[in-house]
Amino acid sequence: MKKVLYPGSFDPITKGHMNIINQASRLFDEVIIAVMKNNNKKSSFFTISERVKIIRKLYKDNPNIKVITGEGATCDIALKNGCYFIVRGLRSLSDYNYEVELNQFNKEISNNQVNTICFFADREYQFTSSSGVKEVYSLKKDISHYVDPYVLDQMKKKDK
Repeated sequence: MKKVLYPGSFDPITKGHMNIINQASRLFDEVIIAVMKNNNKKSSFFTISERVKIIRKLYKDNPNIKVITGEGATCDIALKNGCYFIVRGLRSLSDYNYEVELNQFNKEISNNQVNTICFFADREYQFTSSSGVKEVYSLKKDISHYVDPYVLDQMKKKDK
């Protein structure tokens, strides 16, 4: 069984993330979404457990998609879950440069056991980021183009 790890903060999960998940699910038997704790981010909209709950709800009908939490080295989480591949989404050239660097680190610290596969986000999601979505939402603007209706509903409930 070929498995891939898709790590990220997913705060919130966007249609861009979902686009990458859908692409990966067509190539791999199992996509493991790792909701990562990011100590570099000062604040979050959703807690990690809320993010996991939301993503599990979105993919409840997809038996080949699993959601976990993760902290620490991504390649260690991948290997712990039987994944020899990490999937990442590319939106722009700056994403590419960042992902090349991460790939080299992950390969090196995993003794070349883990490699990264990058998918290009479809055109309508190339400028979609969680931080951008949160900023537009904080301005009380419509974000329905960027997130699933269930995610938007959960954001509105949290914001009350």
